[in-house]
Amino acid sequence: MIRAKKRGWDDILLDLFIYTFLIALIIVTLYPFLNTLAISFNEGRDSIKGGIYLWPREFTTFNYESLLTDQQIFHAAGVSIARTVLTTVFGTFLTAMLAYVISRKDFVLRKFITFIYVLTMYVQGGLIPTYFLYQRLGLTNNFWVYVLPGLVAAFNLIIVRTYINGLPESLIESAKIDGASEFTIFLKIILPLSKPVLATIAIFTAVYHWSAWWDVFLYNSSNPALSTLQYELMKVLATANSMSGSMQQALSNSAQSAQITPRAIRATMTIIVTVPIAVVYPFLQRYFVHGLTLGGVKE
Repeated sequence: MIRAKKRGWDDILLDLFIYTFLIALIIVTLYPFLNTLAISFNEGRDSIKGGIYLWPREFTTFNYESLLTDQQIFHAAGVSIARTVLTTVFGTFLTAMLAYVISRKDFVLRKFITFIYVLTMYVQGGLIPTYFLYQRLGLTNNFWVYVLPGLVAAFNLIIVRTYINGLPESLIESAKIDGASEFTIFLKIILPLSKPVLATIAIFTAVYHWSAWWDVFLYNSSNPALSTLQYELMKVLATANSMSGSMQQALSNSAQSAQITPRAIRATMTIIVTVPIAVVYPFLQRYFVHGLTLGGVKE
């Protein structure tokens, strides 16, 4: 009978150090979010005094009520959701399709297409030429300026192509022997086996488009119907940052507006735009650590 080795004090101290370090790391990581959450639920004038850490000192939901009664916020949220969903779904699918094409060694243009996409990572047309190009294409003051220009990103394309190149070639060869077409191979074999990398670029794409506001400012700022949630947050933050002390005093003189302060509104708006992407992330995180090709083919 083999007896387990008795743990010494050095092992116990090592575990204690590791657990202490990890707990401290979790606290440092979560503190900014929890602090912002506490301020968003705290009474506005009381937040100006400071001293709020992990729990609101004077709990209130007035900050959320004042923002969520604004119909523009709901409309901007709908635009942000539509933009994020469309670009994530179609962008991920088209990226995977093009990555599969340029990963095939019998495709004669694969090096040329790869070079063109990689070139776009280093050479760009510039802001003004890009604006005039979108204007000529009819994309200014248009929802599709959020979706069409960035459907296939060069960085994501290289990641997916590299992953597909690492898949067993015998899977594709056996499917061709059985009479499967290239599109069938892509749908039935490549896509299921590429779930980990596709989930990764889906998160990259979703976070980018959910957080984007610069293109709204450039191309659609004159049309409130095309405003996004992040652009509304940017306007709120800009207004709050430019608010002088006299304006804050004017707010405090109103009984209804007494609880509305720049700091409270900033915290509330930040939580509103952060929570949706934080809720979606855990559902895709598991694909980061699971390889679906393990054991698929034994050679």
